[in-house]
Amino acid sequence: MGSASRPPSSRFSPRTVGLAAAFVTVLVWTSFILIARASADPARGGSLTPFDIAFCRILGASLVLLPWGAWLARRDRALAHRHSSILGLSPLPLRVTLSVGLFGGVLYAMLAYNGFVFAPALHASVLMPGSLPLWTASLAVLLLGERITAARALGLGLIVAGDLLVGGASLLRAFDGGAVWKGDLLFMAAAMSWAMYSVLARRHALDAVRATIAITVFAFVSYVPLYTLLVLTQTVSGHVFTAPLREVLFQTLYQGWGSVVISGMAFTKMIEYFGPVRSTMITALVPGLSALGAVLLLGEPLYWNLAGGLALVTVGILFGVRAGVAR
Repeated sequence: MGSASRPPSSRFSPRTVGLAAAFVTVLVWTSFILIARASADPARGGSLTPFDIAFCRILGASLVLLPWGAWLARRDRALAHRHSSILGLSPLPLRVTLSVGLFGGVLYAMLAYNGFVFAPALHASVLMPGSLPLWTASLAVLLLGERITAARALGLGLIVAGDLLVGGASLLRAFDGGAVWKGDLLFMAAAMSWAMYSVLARRHALDAVRATIAITVFAFVSYVPLYTLLVLTQTVSGHVFTAPLREVLFQTLYQGWGSVVISGMAFTKMIEYFGPVRSTMITALVPGLSALGAVLLLGEPLYWNLAGGLALVTVGILFGVRAGVAR
């Protein structure tokens, strides 16, 4: 048969799909840092608060993933697999849904978006994707009983040195009334929250699609109704219902569909083709690219300690991953 008769899945080689998935993953992870800073920074005139942006993120992802989760849960019940929870929307058991949803959904979004209120994107470039391997390795030792080799420990040590080079200066300036240190701590906490989600997903051997659906379901039922009530009763200050519709739609589409749905599927495809080790090496591009974007697009100054911290973190990630390859 001619090429016009081939099914769509055969038109692209696995290598092409893998490379495209890697490109999309790095692009979304990098742009997330830049767009979140541009949106949450009060000095840039955005209408939405960090909690508003988290609302848009969760609502946007829910529009796609909740129907998907309901379909998966219904199919599982038809196959006598009774693992669904939360009104039949999550395809995972309730206890697992609650744990991964708390760390991978609600906490991560609130910590990350609030961090951009206080600290620039350059700091996030180093402290969020950069410190993620450090937190993941530490939690894996505590919760999974994994061991860290000397080579991997050296890589993690470089990451710690890079984080201290970036965040240490901010902490010292706290005594002078500076507020950047608050953002740095929030970025580190966000990375730790996502690392906890990653370790829990590994502990329960979760499928990436089902895990993404589960954290979105939990975030939707726990955050969206409560925040809507608090904003409508003016208990908290929120502008999600009064901000320009164009801004709300952009955040809903980008943060929800792009940052959660598309990025999640692309990351899964990248893992499928390149494997976890090489995929980690690819995502090590994110700190450098997002830092470059912050300088060129947001006009943030690149001080020596930021450049040094970025270099140490990037080398630490690559060294640690290469140590895993050698082992």
